[in-house]
Amino acid sequence: MSVYNRVTCPDCGQHHNVYKKEIRAIVCTQCKKKIVVNPAKGNFFIELYAGGRRIREKVGSSRKLAETVEAKRKLEIAEDKFLDTKKFHKIKFEDFAKEFLNVHSKVNKKSWQSDEYNLNSLGKYFAGKYLSDIKVRDIENYKVERLKTHIGTIKTKNKTPRTIVPTTVNRELATLKTMFNKAVIWGRLRDNPAKIVQFLREPPGRVRFLEQEEIVKLLTNANKKLRPILVVALNTGMRRGEIFGLKWHDADFKRNTIHLYNTKNGEKREVDMNEQVKTALIRVFRNPDSPYIFCKRDGKPVHDIRKSFWTALKKSGIKDFHFHDLRHTFASQLVMSGIDLNTVRELLGHKDIRMTLRYSHLSRGHKRHAVEVLGKKIDTFWTLNEKSQNKENSVFSQPIENKELIRSGT
Repeated sequence: MSVYNRVTCPDCGQHHNVYKKEIRAIVCTQCKKKIVVNPAKGNFFIELYAGGRRIREKVGSSRKLAETVEAKRKLEIAEDKFLDTKKFHKIKFEDFAKEFLNVHSKVNKKSWQSDEYNLNSLGKYFAGKYLSDIKVRDIENYKVERLKTHIGTIKTKNKTPRTIVPTTVNRELATLKTMFNKAVIWGRLRDNPAKIVQFLREPPGRVRFLEQEEIVKLLTNANKKLRPILVVALNTGMRRGEIFGLKWHDADFKRNTIHLYNTKNGEKREVDMNEQVKTALIRVFRNPDSPYIFCKRDGKPVHDIRKSFWTALKKSGIKDFHFHDLRHTFASQLVMSGIDLNTVRELLGHKDIRMTLRYSHLSRGHKRHAVEVLGKKIDTFWTLNEKSQNKENSVFSQPIENKELIRSGT
């Protein structure tokens, strides 16, 4: 720590910091002029280090006051009061990751398994390191190394190796940012090193939906257990977890309504049933020992339909399609049927209309039809305009026989 007097050259305006009180004059390094220094009066600052940072504080025109403030700051630093300076207890990454998962993720998030998966990936790189030792550079290096990770091969003749995509790295980075934020809030860390780390640029989001002909093929090739699940998904836009978690008391067949209590955003939602959904649910075999609509023989809810779903897709000749794409199909077919986006948003259970915009795309056939309709309309305007102009030309080309009209100018 030190006290210094900031002196300004009256000729060129250059600033000079004078640390020794014995100095009475200095020479300006820029204009080489002599500057008189008053050791008792001037523009005094104190310079100190706290938490690994150099801090400069302007005090005033009195050296005595500056020295008093300096002594006070020394005491505050010694008592861990200045700038909330604390002696943080060192904790390793993997230990705090467990604490974060148990205290925050599992308590506050339904998708805590995603955090667990992301922390496992992060732990392979940061395990053994103390939180306080992880710097911005370490996190940037993680992004680079993570993108190089091989996760299998693409099914081609050359068997091209598959690597982690930027979207996956960004999800892991988001979890890391949240974990470090909690470490700061809980008093385990002073600063969040991931705060200024930027996310990777992601490619456009994948959107896949079925045309009407594909829907018919998929339902035709689905087995008896799978078909009602597909009918519900295609006609309600419900998520897989919402469908598999349906219980008989959730379906109100009198009011044609499905009550959802366990939604993604944690809010209750009501879904309207059309006749297709109502008929499909009524035909489902009801297990007397299970409250679930879609359940296994032991009464437990269905969780995995990948095999039967994949078989139906293969028989239908449908490629690059996942179960969640049925939700895309629901929204896309609504939009192509002329339903406004706000209604689609409500049916999907979105809070923000921006989330619905990604489902507002149209198929190429539908776009082509729209362009054809516009083309016919323009062609009609053009034809009418052409006929009108020809008629106008024919009127002006006729000889005027009434001379009185010519004289009157009408």
